[in-house]
Amino acid sequence: MPRGRPFDTLSAWLYLLPALLLLGLFVLWPVTYLVGLSFTDGSLRDPLFVGTANFERLWGSESFLQVLANTIVFTAGSAIPSVALALLVAVVLTRAVPLQGLLRSAYFLPTIISLVAAGVAFRWLFHPQGWVNALIVWLGASPVSWLSSPTWAMPVLIFVATWKQIGFNVVIFLAGLGAVPKNRYEAAELDGANGWQQLWFITLPGIRPTLVFATITTVIFTFRSFEPVYVMTGGGPLGTTNILVYYVWEQAFGLFNFGLSAAAAAVLLVGVLLVTAIQLWVAGGGD
Repeated sequence: MPRGRPFDTLSAWLYLLPALLLLGLFVLWPVTYLVGLSFTDGSLRDPLFVGTANFERLWGSESFLQVLANTIVFTAGSAIPSVALALLVAVVLTRAVPLQGLLRSAYFLPTIISLVAAGVAFRWLFHPQGWVNALIVWLGASPVSWLSSPTWAMPVLIFVATWKQIGFNVVIFLAGLGAVPKNRYEAAELDGANGWQQLWFITLPGIRPTLVFATITTVIFTFRSFEPVYVMTGGGPLGTTNILVYYVWEQAFGLFNFGLSAAAAAVLLVGVLLVTAIQLWVAGGGD
């Protein structure tokens, strides 16, 4: 007996139902609750509606504006090299280089290391008596107070975030590069195209969806990077490394200001969605 369209539609929804239930329980409901909490005083027992007071308090706070600036610097400073360097490494690894398999594993290794463990290790390396300063002294320069310096603390965090993310992006780009037809490069070489021309006119257009995916996941990773800040700097010195996700945690579990924390988390959510939408729009050629 042939199956009709209503039966097929019902079957499709039944297959989707478990995933939709999980999505609603662990994503949609928490987001809805968060947005609702941001318009209250944050009381978990009997919340009092306060309208947009939490958001007005945020935008009127110089410390929050500094947090936003820190977040932009940290995100841009981590995402750009994480994508650009990963693409460069992936292109090199597609060539006939010695120990190619070992190098691929070495680049991916940071991805599977816990961020807390990595933060502890780098905090020790950049300690005033750590190995980094020992190398600097050996080279004849003066040691630097890396994590207690308003100038150097943020670059160290950016370095750690880039080190953590670059291996994942390398694997993604290697998969994307493997899907680009080899005959395009052969034809370009016959036409006299150099390496940079092949990269610009063949490689980048050929891995455009992969590039968009890597960029979006990297930006989301940097937006939610909490562990390095918590373990290495605690948002200091002088608030120069206090980024948005750490500010949310600090307001909620440090100062127990859940309403303000929810409002800051809502700003973070809007920021992630906005940046993702812009990236997708640019990738689609503005359509």
